[in-house]
Order: sequence, then structure tokens, then C-alpha cells
Amino acid sequence: MTPEVQSHIFEKYYQGAAEDKKHGLGLGLSIVHRIIELTEGRIEVDSQPQQGSSFTVYLPLNQKGA
Repeated sequence: MTPEVQSHIFEKYYQGAAEDKKHGLGLGLSIVHRIIELTEGRIEVDSQPQQGSSFTVYLPLNQKGA
């Protein structure tokens, strides 16, 4: 995905390219992002146009009772 698309991917209802608008509502990544925020984690994306994207999720360890 382009840097422009990448800057919006966690927004509700955002669909980056015209071909993406055929499927889904643009809610998946915004939901994932919100859940990760609530757990005080973070998500990173590495993307190369026409090659693919990879997402890395970091979640904190639960220190209570661990």
C-alpha cells in the first residue's frame, strides 16, 4: 500500500483502493487497532506497494499474578 493509504488504514470505514471497495466495510483494522489500544499494546505495519504488507502486534505482559 502507498504511504498515503497506510496513513489512513486504522480509520473506520476507510478502504484504500477502488478494488478494495468491492469487499468489506472498512472496519476490520479499526476494530483491531482499538482492541490493541485498550490493552495498551501497539500495532506496526510494514508495506511495500505491489508487494504486500505485514502487521506486527505488541501486547504487554500481564505483570499481575504472572
